[in-house]
Amino acid sequence: MEHKISLLGTEPADVLIHGPKKLYVNKYNWHVPDAGIIASYAPRDIDVEDHFDVFRGVDQIESFAQATTVSCSAYLETIKQNCTFDYLKKTFTPLFISIGQVNFRNYLKLGDVFICVGNITAYKYRQMSCDGRIYKVPAGLDLDEYFKDFTVENLRNYQLSEEFILVAELFDIIGRGTKRTIN
Repeated sequence: MEHKISLLGTEPADVLIHGPKKLYVNKYNWHVPDAGIIASYAPRDIDVEDHFDVFRGVDQIESFAQATTVSCSAYLETIKQNCTFDYLKKTFTPLFISIGQVNFRNYLKLGDVFICVGNITAYKYRQMSCDGRIYKVPAGLDLDEYFKDFTVENLRNYQLSEEFILVAELFDIIGRGTKRTIN
């Protein structure tokens, strides 16, 4: 089985098992499998319903986890097991293990686009740990163009234009793919 060299060009719905109402990744914008990922999302009406058009902090954490520990580890597992994302979805369930610390610096509203910038800090036995940040994207910015020459060093140092607005800093976000059992 031949695999892509990254998640770029892959639909998040093909990777993630999260249903349409709780899928919080629109696109993978940059990805180096052993280093990290940048993924984007724009909150929808359903995401901010009954919450003053604000995208809740807990959903930001969920978006970050989907973009990082779930997507990145799923990609690495397809390589390791020489399998498809469909096989992984049927065989494993992604679970939150722990959240170290989250500091919110700003907020996101309906109509905003944001990116999750995730640095992989550890990966072993389908368990991944990531640190990272969430940034509000400047209006009208073409993310594909912006990240086409991005590097691992840029990722590690969070080197983004000052136009990006820091929304949250996340530390020790840990997720694990747990094998499903047949009952």
